[in-house]
Amino acid sequence: NAEYMGIGDGNGHMGLGTKCAKEVQIAVKGATMNAKLNTVPIRRGYWGNKIGKPHTIPIKVKGKSGSVRIRLVPAPRGTGLVASPTPKKVLQLAGIQDCYSSTEGNTKTKENTLKATFEALSKTYRFLTPDLWGKVEATPLPFEEYADFLRGEKKSK
Repeated sequence: NAEYMGIGDGNGHMGLGTKCAKEVQIAVKGATMNAKLNTVPIRRGYWGNKIGKPHTIPIKVKGKSGSVRIRLVPAPRGTGLVASPTPKKVLQLAGIQDCYSSTEGNTKTKENTLKATFEALSKTYRFLTPDLWGKVEATPLPFEEYADFLRGEKKSK
């Protein structure tokens, strides 16, 4: 038996695990352990104004597994999850409340649909946006700092 297990806290963390075993109980236990070890942070963002808590994905992301390709697009608050049942469950586990999705390929294979959705969600933290930039202090340019020297003037102490 092959078992696929998705775990999430509904607050921006999600894990996906797989396990093959002869008995179902061993497969479920192994898949759960594997999912806990493969937990990744899922970045959430806003659509439009930054009012309230983050409710959607911050950017458009794509994921691929086998023949299945999925594209997740941010949606306005109140839209809900516009997705087929398999990606919808993964998005709920990750804590996404509003999202559009588009899938291609043989989506009847739930394994590849799960993996493609998980890959797309894990890409949300790979994209650097201005809110993740660190504070940089402005230092004077070398021409400004050594202007007196360049003019030939001596510094007075």
